[in-house]
Amino acid sequence: MKLQQLRFLASVAQNDLNLTAAAAKLNATQPAISKQLKLLEDELGFNLFVRKGRQFTGLTAPGERVIEHALRLLREAENIKGISEDFQDQARGSLSIATTHTQARYVLPPVIQQFRQRFPEVEFHLHQGTSEQIAKLADVDGVDFAIATGSEQLFPKYVLLPCYRWYRRIVVPAGHPLTRIERPSLQQLSSFPIVTYVFSLHGPSSLLEAFEREGLRPDIALTARDADIIKTYVRLGLGVGIVAEVAIDPKADLDLVSISAAHLFPIHTTWIGFPRHGLLRTYMYEFLSLMGKHLTRDLVDRAADCTGPEELDALMATVQLPQRCQ
Repeated sequence: MKLQQLRFLASVAQNDLNLTAAAAKLNATQPAISKQLKLLEDELGFNLFVRKGRQFTGLTAPGERVIEHALRLLREAENIKGISEDFQDQARGSLSIATTHTQARYVLPPVIQQFRQRFPEVEFHLHQGTSEQIAKLADVDGVDFAIATGSEQLFPKYVLLPCYRWYRRIVVPAGHPLTRIERPSLQQLSSFPIVTYVFSLHGPSSLLEAFEREGLRPDIALTARDADIIKTYVRLGLGVGIVAEVAIDPKADLDLVSISAAHLFPIHTTWIGFPRHGLLRTYMYEFLSLMGKHLTRDLVDRAADCTGPEELDALMATVQLPQRCQ
């Protein structure tokens, strides 16, 4: 069994069993990858993949277990390599982040700008998606950091640290009836079609639950992953927008009126997570501190050493989180 065979195996798994994509990522040929994976299967004595002709259509049950151990072994190999790289050159390397559109569009630009000024030789890779898509990347150890709001149960392999808190805001065109109401009620809000974020497939929606507690059923006209798309359809008159307050751009959204919804919906916490058994290089600690001044190296290391969610919650309860708003 060779480490290179495990790298081939991990790359195929991380690229949805697509040999072409895996080969491109590794600068290898498909026949070379196929040959090495077949040699690995011969050595193990069972098939790792379900095949249809020459295509991989799935993983076998033992294949899934091998993938899990292979990813762990490769992560430890990267940790050893990282120790060497960090010792020799603390300002060079790569950083991959998976996050939602709202974070990528409205929160991360100044953070990444500051980071790049400090570490110009660190390659930056940014992946966008829903919480479910981010979790899929995280599950195969495809990113260094994941940043999202809610859906914590999708990231069991990650240490999740709260960054900041935020409320929702209502956005409507100028002249809309809601602009004449200082604190709209859920009853008043429910009389208009609503345009908001796609609801998570895992766990209840706090937005829908708020209406349900009042015995109301909102008219959801459209849901989207992208706050800019939501605001586009609000401008077209499709409905009243409900977005994260960090997604309100003071310059670009001058044609819209933003109304606080803090009295209607619960506060949210955005978190950043990293692999539980991963190695954080010096510049990664710096990135964490840019995401939140409270995320000091000492706090991050103590969080990584926590043995369970209860211990981590107790640790973070001692930290006062900032509220992010426009």
